[in-house]
Amino acid sequence: MDCQTEEQDMERVPKLAIVALVLAAVIGAEVVAVSICQMSIADLQECKKALTGTPPPNPSPKCCGALSKADLTCLCNLKGSLSGYGIDPKLAMALPGKCGIPLPSKC
Repeated sequence: MDCQTEEQDMERVPKLAIVALVLAAVIGAEVVAVSICQMSIADLQECKKALTGTPPPNPSPKCCGALSKADLTCLCNLKGSLSGYGIDPKLAMALPGKCGIPLPSKC
C-alpha cells in the first residue's frame, strides 16, 4: 500500500466513526460494545441533550462523567466533521469546559 492510500484511509476513519454514531443515534438501536472516542452510544446520547436548545442546557452529571473518561484528543480530531451532522462544533467543544475538564492544548 502506498503512502497516499494510507493517508486517504486515515482520513476516512473519523468520518466513518461519525457516520456510525449518527446512524446508531437516528435508528435508536442498541449497539453492543460500540463506542466513539471511549464514549458509548448511551454516553453520547446523554451529552446530546447539552447540544440542543437555545441556549442549550448545561451538561448533566452523567454527561460530565462520560466526558471525564473520553479520549478528548480523539473528539477534537472529529470536530471538523460535526457540522455535517447537525452538531455545532463550538457547542461540542465547550462541553468539557462546562464539566470542568480541560481540553487538550491542540484542540
